Amino acid sequence: MLANYLIGLREGLEAGLVVGILVAYLRKVDRRDVLPRLWIGIGAAILVSLGVGAILTWGPYGLSFQAQEILGGSLSIVAVAMVTWMIFWMARNARSLKHDLHSKLDAALAGAASGIVLLGLLSVGREGIETALFVWATVASSGNALTGSLGALLGILTSVVISFLIYRGFVRINLSRFFTWTGAFLILVAAGVFAYGIGDLQEGGVIPGLGHAAYSLAGAIPPTSWYGAVLGGVFNFTAEPTWAQVGAWFAYLIVVGTLFLRQVIGKAPAKAGPTAPAASVPSPSVTKAPPLVQHSA
Repeated sequence: MLANYLIGLREGLEAGLVVGILVAYLRKVDRRDVLPRLWIGIGAAILVSLGVGAILTWGPYGLSFQAQEILGGSLSIVAVAMVTWMIFWMARNARSLKHDLHSKLDAALAGAASGIVLLGLLSVGREGIETALFVWATVASSGNALTGSLGALLGILTSVVISFLIYRGFVRINLSRFFTWTGAFLILVAAGVFAYGIGDLQEGGVIPGLGHAAYSLAGAIPPTSWYGAVLGGVFNFTAEPTWAQVGAWFAYLIVVGTLFLRQVIGKAPAKAGPTAPAASVPSPSVTKAPPLVQHSA
């Protein structure tokens, strides 16, 4: 539940910041007439995300066991790839997010009306599909759909409240630090999902080695114990993994973790020099508001 709460909070906050920036900019340039088109695009993005989640949840039941395992393993790996890309993309582009969105919105305002709808759809839809896919992967690995879905929903609701408070100017959040810490935690979660996906592909006969456990920790960490359930639900811990799962877990953690640390350490010297303008969301009631969101390395 904690992992899904975090992914819902992180992705929801990203989407909320995007919406806040777009709405505030349209109000600032006095183009409130196109706000309904933007909300149409955002509504369509939410429906698409819910549709993807429904297909992932109920679609595979008509398939054979082997086909379900192959599909589940493949989608788990795709989910890991998407969340990994999201972690690095947000860490790299958080500072320029506001400027990039303004540029895209200016281009959409100069073009056809459908451009505003498309911008809302793509800006929010990307976050929604990533959330649906990764939440499904963690739910499929833990086997507790109700708890996992509830955790994601609570995370999204929390992000909506925080995004509104940021938009209204009541709260300031160091987004750089927030995305750094949540990114590090999600790398650990994604490593477990990746190992789980490899196990599914082994059960589907795509990868050999099924049935040969690398080791057994069932005696020290029983899967039925509360701490075993917590480790399984949050980090997809498996007491008796195969060698392929162990190799996949360590390979992902070492490669992605090293790249992530290099990116975080590479941003540290920026404290001594001039800092870029904060990607803040101005209040619609003033022409020029002070930054509401501060970024620091």
